[in-house]
Amino acid sequence: MSEVPVERISESEFHESIVQRYTDVIGEKLGGKVLSFSDEWFAAAENLIKPKAPIRDATRFTYAGAWYDGWETRRHNTEEADWVIFKLGVSSARLIGCEIDTAFFNGNHAPAISVEAATVSDDSKAQEADWETVISKVECGPSQRHFFVRDSLTEATYTHIRLRMYPDGGIARFRLYGKVVTVVPQDLSQVLDTASVNQGGVAVSVSDQHFGSADNLILPGRGFDMSDGWETTRSRAPGHVDWAIIKLGYPTKVQKIVVDTAHFRGNFPQKVRVEALNSSEESPDHAHSDWKAIVPDSKTGPDAEHEYSVESGEVYTHVKLVMIPDGGVKRIRVLGLLSV
Repeated sequence: MSEVPVERISESEFHESIVQRYTDVIGEKLGGKVLSFSDEWFAAAENLIKPKAPIRDATRFTYAGAWYDGWETRRHNTEEADWVIFKLGVSSARLIGCEIDTAFFNGNHAPAISVEAATVSDDSKAQEADWETVISKVECGPSQRHFFVRDSLTEATYTHIRLRMYPDGGIARFRLYGKVVTVVPQDLSQVLDTASVNQGGVAVSVSDQHFGSADNLILPGRGFDMSDGWETTRSRAPGHVDWAIIKLGYPTKVQKIVVDTAHFRGNFPQKVRVEALNSSEESPDHAHSDWKAIVPDSKTGPDAEHEYSVESGEVYTHVKLVMIPDGGVKRIRVLGLLSV
């Protein structure tokens, strides 16, 4: 196995340098899935990519009355590693770093892991793929979150991942971050949703995400309940607003905005506003003077898609969804023509 320089960093560093700039390309909520595994004697491998953090719940037990909200294999006391193969939730991606959470695994945690990647056209052939190391073998400790980053994005793009655990044990959650790679359509007159994660959109900054994270705003589909939208705490201060900034996958001549409040029936925002700018910054300041309102303050309603035409004809790289004063939104769509 080739060695790849990997650095272990703090949670705050990881959030600032990775989470706010890249996408968890393997998460279940994005469509990532488990294809195969070496063993899941105590707990299922599919738990690794569940969107919610692992919890200890006295109402749910497995083997011998122990709690397993993660993936755990049997003891085999050999030099062989256990493994799980995943298919990414996006078409392909370049990779930069990962989180390994061993929450509640203490004494039975994975002593070490590595991450490999491949490009595979047929899921059934994934086990025989030509795997390349993207995160070299690194040690893990009990019941804690570990954050590992490469010194740069991979040059290659990948479709499938193999997580290896040395030699056996348990991991609660696995997050893998990277840059979504899309193909620019030949027909530039095609209207696309460039906020979508599938087009490379990223939620780069947010005021508050107490009940639901801002990266849910750019997921495909309309979701299944309030938990897969963006929802903030109830504000009490006069004049309060909440906001989320989305970096578009491509500079876009915006034609229409869709704000969807699906499943938010008693907690939708009273009004929304959408602002936009053209910036070379990854995450521009929310108070930057160049933000321009492309959707003025507009009343919303429960459980509905709200459509707004945009007439400016200008090209933007970022949009800011503002909720007045707070509440929950399921999705934002930014529809327009690519400017590439």
